[in-house]
Amino acid sequence: MILPYSEDVIRLNPELAEMMPKGSKYRNVRTFAVDRTFDSGLEAVRAGELNLLLKAKEIFCLCFQVHFPLKAKIDYVADFVYLDKELRVHVEDTKGYLTKEYKIKKKLFEDRYGIEIEEVSR
Repeated sequence: MILPYSEDVIRLNPELAEMMPKGSKYRNVRTFAVDRTFDSGLEAVRAGELNLLLKAKEIFCLCFQVHFPLKAKIDYVADFVYLDKELRVHVEDTKGYLTKEYKIKKKLFEDRYGIEIEEVSR
């Protein structure tokens, strides 16, 4: 990340460090692709791949950021949902790191909907 101030300026003026934008917890970088902004480069790359499959008519009904209710006030948000040629539903999530919260939501989702979440990682 490019800092607007040198390290010496920040060391001499520590209050400037508090005004600096914080980096992402998991070091993901918001990335623009397929006419929208994604939370990570990995998600943007996968969106590009799925978009090519959609144009080739290998998949259908591609949706981004689909909300699924799990329990009271708890939702799982899938990165991608689409249908294949046999009209099977695919739910994908791009993951650089599997958090405890994600693992719980994955189990709740799969128990409730009977669909396995496909995890995409690089």
